[in-house]
Amino acid sequence: MIKIEQAPVVGKTVNRLYLLLIIFFLVSGLCGLVYQVLWSRLLGLVFGVTVYAVSATLASFMSGLAIGSYLAGRFADRLKNPLLWYGIVEIFVGLTALATPWGLQRIENLYANLYPAIADSFALLTLLRFTLAFLVLMLPTVLMGTTLPLIIKSSLLKAHRLGESIGVLYATNTAGAIAGTLLTGFYLIGNFGMMASFQFAAALNLLVGIAAIVVASKYMPPVSLPIAEEASDVRLPTHQAEESALVVSKPAQRLILVMFTLSGFISFALEVIWVRVLSLSSGGSIYAFTIMLTAFLSGIALGSYLITPFFRRPWNWLATLAILEIATAIVSLLSLLLLAKLYPVMTRDESWMQVAAFASILPTTTLLGMAFPVGLRLYSAGASSVKDEIGKRIGRFYSLNVFGSIVGSIVGGFLLLPRLGSRYSFIVLAALNLAGGLALLAWLPKPKAIFKLLVAALSILLLALVAYRLPNLSETALKQRYSGNLLLTQEEGMQTTVSVQQDARGRRTLYLDGRHQANDSRRMVRIHSRIGHLAMLLHNQPQEALVIGLGGGVTAGAVSSHTYAKVDIVELSDTVIRGSEWFRHVNLDVLHRPNVRLRVDDGRNYLRLTDKRYDVLTADIIPPGQAGAGNLYAAEYFKLCANALKEDGLMLQWIQDKSEEEYKLIMRTFLSVFPHSTLWAKGTLIVGAKKPLQLDRAAFERRLQDATLQQHLEQIGITDFASLCALYTTDAAGMQAFLGNDSLILTDDRPLTEYFLSLKNNGQPADTSKLKGDVTKYLKP
Repeated sequence: MIKIEQAPVVGKTVNRLYLLLIIFFLVSGLCGLVYQVLWSRLLGLVFGVTVYAVSATLASFMSGLAIGSYLAGRFADRLKNPLLWYGIVEIFVGLTALATPWGLQRIENLYANLYPAIADSFALLTLLRFTLAFLVLMLPTVLMGTTLPLIIKSSLLKAHRLGESIGVLYATNTAGAIAGTLLTGFYLIGNFGMMASFQFAAALNLLVGIAAIVVASKYMPPVSLPIAEEASDVRLPTHQAEESALVVSKPAQRLILVMFTLSGFISFALEVIWVRVLSLSSGGSIYAFTIMLTAFLSGIALGSYLITPFFRRPWNWLATLAILEIATAIVSLLSLLLLAKLYPVMTRDESWMQVAAFASILPTTTLLGMAFPVGLRLYSAGASSVKDEIGKRIGRFYSLNVFGSIVGSIVGGFLLLPRLGSRYSFIVLAALNLAGGLALLAWLPKPKAIFKLLVAALSILLLALVAYRLPNLSETALKQRYSGNLLLTQEEGMQTTVSVQQDARGRRTLYLDGRHQANDSRRMVRIHSRIGHLAMLLHNQPQEALVIGLGGGVTAGAVSSHTYAKVDIVELSDTVIRGSEWFRHVNLDVLHRPNVRLRVDDGRNYLRLTDKRYDVLTADIIPPGQAGAGNLYAAEYFKLCANALKEDGLMLQWIQDKSEEEYKLIMRTFLSVFPHSTLWAKGTLIVGAKKPLQLDRAAFERRLQDATLQQHLEQIGITDFASLCALYTTDAAGMQAFLGNDSLILTDDRPLTEYFLSLKNNGQPADTSKLKGDVTKYLKP
């Protein structure tokens, strides 16, 4: 047992110091999630948002935490004043995190230089992304990983309740993470931008660090911790009973360590699949994803808080842990049955998505949150002296749990979802959880073997019955949301879930993660065809064209119908590519045309890394309010587009029928990059150029000699040069007058259309009816 030679710190002072530790770790958790959200966005801008790039980014972040925790475990027990070192670490977390945007700018050029040599090697490209991301995030994430062992060692001033301290601190850190998630998602980025959010989190780290150093220096001078043999008389009988109930054999501790490596794997794999399933009814906004992450973290925090008071009781904690793991397996599937029941109300009112997220995620993650401090306490039990190294055990436990999380996030996205689908992925993960719980149960010296076999048989039977009743969640969600439609195909891919449905009128619709992307109605085909044709017709001699985003393929098909030009298509998801095959009747079978080349990549990533220059660039991209859309409406994106154009090249941007504020933001941002812009098609299409546009009647009429192209153009109302000019709305001067004096634009730092709650949105659409202009000034003499 530990004999604690306290400084003149007793009674109420000890409790106040313990409260300060809790506050420190709360703020630390808040900052950690702020950084995680910001780093994910910044690294997505550098590497793209393909599932491979995102996974490499997450793996680098989690690896830093794991390494930091392991290293802290190695030296935490040797520190005489862990709280002092915790304060120093917090200061350096803030300073190094604040420097990461600068570091990312440095690796961006390195990545661009190395990319061409390894672009065709998936393994080398993934390794490069991981390595570069890890180099930038290494210092702050490793330092963040050290905080848990250090703060728990600091909490040993209440060493007689170490288990309670672990539970409270873990729950409090997670509660801070919840606050960081909500604050970043709903307020910081939208209102202040990413750099200001970095500065805010770094300032909090510095404040916590300074406060911790002051407290450690003034109230907690070096503590002497004699080994157990010298202090066997220190603990009270009740505390000895607590410790006795928690001490398990070394083989059992090894099993617990394996179990919580597996637990990390299961929890993150579940998170990946939960997000995909819930996104089918969420509307796809950044706020929906924020709510999902909040629901996940809330269960972890709640579970840790709930279990903490019971550490004072001399229970059989190994048996308790086995029960928690078995219950987690069964409850995870039962909560999904509840989710399936909630789909009908979610389709009527998307605000019910928040209820569904908490109802399906919270029960399982609460049990996970209860299990973690129990497992950590059991693994560290008996190490109540310097000799047995509590910090080392805590660091090892946490680092392996994080390592399991890395593997789980990758396996969940790369293997389980695309190979098994959401239903069987959930069943496999629940079965793994059950197997871990039964392994712990089998290790118990008591009860008798027959009772263990009975519990095992009943739990396996119950899990099998629930699994049998569990529907295909993706298919159920889509059927409920679009009832009455015939499901033609559905595929849960690594990047997105794609479905094609046909309604009673025979109209086919492409849905990406449950959201409408394209359909084959006459009106929709006309709109998307015009996006492709107009860009090609306004350029006098386009030879190379680029289309960002495939969707249903109508825009790309229209571009490819100009057979004199070579067309590159960049699409993020291979499941979208297969889904577009159901629209061959309206997209001109674009993927099989001889002048088309397809590349699976993030569009922005491709623009940054390609050395090819294009005459025409157009896009069929996601609406500006969806999560991730900010990357494709920011000034930095439009600059990449401008760099990818030849000197006489043209870029066409579709400005959807959004609110007036969002419409003006997109237009103003586009004009900031393309000052020689023109507006077309009643203000829905804006065309950017590096120099003033010049329309050549003769070149247009030569193209009409192609009878097939002429037929395609007639379908969108362009029959001659006059009908083309009739689509003209106004020039850059007319748009500037419409926009007024406001200078606010969309940037990577402030993706306002994505974080639309920060806009003063009155819901009124933009009135472009008064925009007028004279197209004749652009006619070639």
